[in-house]
Amino acid sequence: MSVIDDLKEAFAGESQANQKYRAFAKKAEQDGFPNVAHLFRTTAEAERIHAEGHLKALEGIASTSQNLQGAIDGETYEYTKMYPPMLEHALAEGHRAKTMFGFAVKAEAVHAKLYKLASEAVAQGKDLSEMRFYLCPFCGNIEFGNPPESCPICGAKKEKFVEVA
Repeated sequence: MSVIDDLKEAFAGESQANQKYRAFAKKAEQDGFPNVAHLFRTTAEAERIHAEGHLKALEGIASTSQNLQGAIDGETYEYTKMYPPMLEHALAEGHRAKTMFGFAVKAEAVHAKLYKLASEAVAQGKDLSEMRFYLCPFCGNIEFGNPPESCPICGAKKEKFVEVA
C-alpha cells in the first residue's frame, strides 16, 4: 500500500466520520441532549479538517475551473452510473433505500446542471449571477433564486426549503 492509497483511505474515512457525526448530532438534539449534539458537531468539524488536509496532500484541490469539472464529472457519474443500479437493487428487494436512491438520481442530475452553469460563468471570468441558493432538506434538490411551490423531486412544500448561506 502506498502513501497515496493511505491518503485516499484516510480521506474517505474522515469524510464518512464527518457525515456520521453530523447525523448523530441531529439525533442527540432531537433526543434532548444539546451538549452531546454539540460534541458530535465539534468532532465532525475536526474530522472535516482532517479530510481536507488529506485531500490537499492528494493534490485534490485545483483551480475553480478544474474543481467544477471534477464536480460535474462526479455528479454525472452518480446519476448515470452509480445510483441507477443501486435504485434497481433497492426496488427489487423492496428496501427502504429506494426512496433516497431515487431522490439522489434526480438531485445529482440537478447538481451537475448547476455546476455546468457555474463552469460556463467561470470560463467567461464571471461568478454566478445568482446569490440565493435553496436546498430541499429531504431530497437534496437545489434551486437558484427562489424555491418552487413544491420540490420537483420529492414534493416538499416551498416553506421547507432552506436558504444556504
